Amino acid sequence: MRAEKRKKKRKVFFIILTIIGLFVLGTGGYAYYLWNKAASTIASIHEDLGKSDKRDKQVDVNSKDPIAVLIMGVDEREGDKGRADSLIYMTVNPKTNKTEMVSIPRDTYTEIIGKGKMDKINHSYAFGGTQMTADTVENFLDVPVDYFVKVNMESFKDIVDTLGGITVNSTFAFSYDGHSFSKGEITLNGEEALAYTRMRKQDPKGDFGRQERQRQVIEGIIKKGANISSVTKFGDMFKVIEDNVKTNLTFDDMWDIQSNYKSARNNVIQHQLKGQGTKINGIYYYQVDESDREAISDELKESLALKN
Repeated sequence: MRAEKRKKKRKVFFIILTIIGLFVLGTGGYAYYLWNKAASTIASIHEDLGKSDKRDKQVDVNSKDPIAVLIMGVDEREGDKGRADSLIYMTVNPKTNKTEMVSIPRDTYTEIIGKGKMDKINHSYAFGGTQMTADTVENFLDVPVDYFVKVNMESFKDIVDTLGGITVNSTFAFSYDGHSFSKGEITLNGEEALAYTRMRKQDPKGDFGRQERQRQVIEGIIKKGANISSVTKFGDMFKVIEDNVKTNLTFDDMWDIQSNYKSARNNVIQHQLKGQGTKINGIYYYQVDESDREAISDELKESLALKN
């Protein structure tokens, strides 16, 4: 079986939990303020995404249709449009209570839809923004993208500092960008968390190891964020969201997902795209094994209740 089941409870809707804090909006004396502030924040970060050609009709989260979400970690800096250096495709099926996730390596060699050329998948964002990235991922995996959440990787730093630091469990010791990280449980500030998620070349697992560290930081943010009680920290967090996040999810979508899909968080299946590094015209690419890509695509379609 290609998928590796992880028994550890994962709060699958990490973007919703991390970025919006939806699970904690109904608690404490600030509930009314937070609810309204969250709704206005979501409205301010909305970005449209065209309907997928791989769907006959729009999904309905209120009816508990299986959904597909593309998580995009974009490394945008001043004067640079940026690239989608972290791409996680996620299906959530509340009827089977399963969530499936696949991380797409940034150097994956594939057709860039709308550009008419083969290139690294993370270049799709530089060429055509969110829409071209979603179209390219759809073509690569042969599955629809219903929703996306785009997060500027720089915002990790601001979020972590707003929370007062987070704890992660490093699987090995390394140094990167002026910071040293020991093996085992460590506490990170914002600058350290950003460096921790960016290191790639020293990792024995390469880009896959970097993706695991990104998930560790996200989970650390969720754990710390669940205990926020200060309205000042919430205010700071909403500001970070407005500056660094875009999504086509509406506030109502998020509420329906939180209400109807949360049971799927306890059964997460992780997929890894097998392949090998290669050089084409002197440039490094990750070439995914075609049979493995097709097998994972079939499993994702099954999760979405789509015909193969």
